[in-house]
Amino acid sequence: MEPKKNPKADLNRNSVLFLQLGLILVLLITWQAIEWKTYEKDDIDIGQVNMDQLDEEDVPITEMQNQPPPPPPPPPAPEIIEVVEDDEEIEEDVIESTETTLDEIIEVKEVVEAPVEEEVADVPFAVIEQVPIFPGCEKLTNNNARKACMQEAITKFVQKEFDTELGSELGLSGINRVIVQFRIDEKGNIGQIQARAPHPRLKDEAVRVINGLPKMQPGKQRGKPVGVMYSLPITFRVQD
Repeated sequence: MEPKKNPKADLNRNSVLFLQLGLILVLLITWQAIEWKTYEKDDIDIGQVNMDQLDEEDVPITEMQNQPPPPPPPPPAPEIIEVVEDDEEIEEDVIESTETTLDEIIEVKEVVEAPVEEEVADVPFAVIEQVPIFPGCEKLTNNNARKACMQEAITKFVQKEFDTELGSELGLSGINRVIVQFRIDEKGNIGQIQARAPHPRLKDEAVRVINGLPKMQPGKQRGKPVGVMYSLPITFRVQD
């Protein structure tokens, strides 16, 4: 008896291809099943209009009223023109010319500018050309001698007038120093007093003493009176 199958036929040769085709077919069927949609019959719009569902719109009846047009505006009144007889003579104002002729030109002489005074700033006492003269130092002619005389006179004045007992009242001890700076202006007056001290009351005392300095002859720079700045240290010891 002869076998029905061909012994040379290999059934497993196309098994992979059949498997892939089967998977593709199953995926297509699954996708169509997911995308498939169903609708209710009432929700389907078939494009027909139900005339019974339309609301009847009431159209208001308007009555046309024939109104007459407004009357045209009255014409403007004509201007009244008065006729004046040209018998009177009118005097015209004569306008004089203000132009200058060549004969009226005045020859201007050379313009001389006024000299501008140069402002000299305040000069320190150490470099002033002519120091201020303290009362009692007028007889000295040398500038250095007048400077030494002024320093000595101011020191004696401050030592005499300054209240050194103020330091012990304030509870200070040892050596105390007060630095004073003031200005001798162009007229010899004392001003712009500034002081530094370990206590405000010592500062006020220094200002009070400097205000008591007498008026001096002003210092000069380039032959002109100028302001002179003067610094003075005041030192005193408080006994413990």
